Amino acid sequence: MTDSTIVVNKEYDLICVGGGIMSATLALLTKILQPEIKILILERLDQVALESSAAWNNAGTGHSALCELNYCPEQKDGTVNIKKAITICEQFEISKQFWAYLVKHNFIKDPSTFIKAVPHYSWVTGKENSNYLEQRYKAMKDHFMFDTIEFTKDPEQMKTWFPLIMTDRANDEMMAASRIDRGTELNYGALTKQLFYILETEFDTPVHCNMEVQDIDPDETVAWSVEVKDLRTKEKQYLDAKHVFIGAGGGSLLLLQKVEIDEKEGYGGFPVSGSWLVCKNEDIIAQHNAKVYSKAGIGDPPMSTPHLDTRYINGKKELLFGPFAGFSPKFLKEGSNLDLFKSIQSDNLQSMLGAFWHNLPLTTYLIEQVSMSFEDRMDSLRKFIKDAKDEDWEMMIAGQRVQIIKKDDYEGGKLQFGTEMISSKDGSITCLLGASPGASTAASITLQVLEKAFPEILSSIDGVKKLKEMVPMYETEIDSLLFDKCLKETKEALKL
Repeated sequence: MTDSTIVVNKEYDLICVGGGIMSATLALLTKILQPEIKILILERLDQVALESSAAWNNAGTGHSALCELNYCPEQKDGTVNIKKAITICEQFEISKQFWAYLVKHNFIKDPSTFIKAVPHYSWVTGKENSNYLEQRYKAMKDHFMFDTIEFTKDPEQMKTWFPLIMTDRANDEMMAASRIDRGTELNYGALTKQLFYILETEFDTPVHCNMEVQDIDPDETVAWSVEVKDLRTKEKQYLDAKHVFIGAGGGSLLLLQKVEIDEKEGYGGFPVSGSWLVCKNEDIIAQHNAKVYSKAGIGDPPMSTPHLDTRYINGKKELLFGPFAGFSPKFLKEGSNLDLFKSIQSDNLQSMLGAFWHNLPLTTYLIEQVSMSFEDRMDSLRKFIKDAKDEDWEMMIAGQRVQIIKKDDYEGGKLQFGTEMISSKDGSITCLLGASPGASTAASITLQVLEKAFPEILSSIDGVKKLKEMVPMYETEIDSLLFDKCLKETKEALKL
């Protein structure tokens, strides 16, 4: 990634703010569809992929709703709604198709550097949770996207699936588990760096690091004037852009609030930090090859879903448990302690107060999490691994997330989980807010940005043809034949 000086007052078709997976995906998709387009990418840190995209800062799960129970809420009548799971699964498969396209066209040489096959499991204890998991299994089994799902209440079967969790279990302990073996483990940091390398070497689109975007103002001659500060020289520059994309993770909200568009009004953010227990014992790490998700506690938010994860980071197999939530007023891991206070403005004050009042259980949960000792966290781990020893594990701080707060007619403000796009009416400025499943659905989300910002590219004959080649499931009614065909092709291309 280059640190060379940006030419002042140069006009760009698109400026991307943030050197993470979203900017990388948007820029590369756009350049493949229209190579002559002028794109500039700006990152405030000295390298790309150091915040939410970094491997240690996220769960690394290919979020495809195969094991995450919060995507399948239980209804009052006892049935389970899998509508959100279908959407998340479709979005992740679109990401996989885009990555497979890059491999097929030799842009990415070795997909194993960022993606590996790791089975996805859901595991619960207790009669009520077991009944829920069985209902979820029945609902998913009937849909072609999940028809390979397996379900068991048999401890002997579970011992073959995740032996580490089953060690020292009592025979009369009520448990249930489901499995889908096409799950994946992702190193989003490694992937992001490869996408930016492709942009730089194949499409003459470098990333300029140590460049902080401080303001974005409307311009009379071109849509936007972007004020940029070089954090090394302290020099300020003004760059012209027809389109601006704000994909700066937790930092997006503060920048969006400076942009003069009505659509930003009422949005706020609630920062949540995270941490993991990381295993130091190679013998224990070798005993587990799975992503095992359980159910959040009663009243706990979706982000609290505990999971025991096999990870591959920097070429090494790892084992993580968590996440444990924390609180910091920072919107980025490398942010400021004033971020939250700066974000409170007259147009979102009602939203912020409403969201706080109606989410008191979240506040209580965060206070409990922050006050947990190392031994408390180990006790949580022992619900998964009965004989977990303190000396085999250590704490590691993960990334910052900013959950969306938006206006709500009934509650004043509402806390929302997920990723959302905000844009001006003409699509000349777009911004992504929110968090999980974020990175997993990057291709699908950035295609939505393209629809808003560059509809002419997606509607052109050449654009439609290229898109169909890249992501066959995009804007298509998906049936079992198409889904199975795409699954097979991406499995082969990504060496899964």
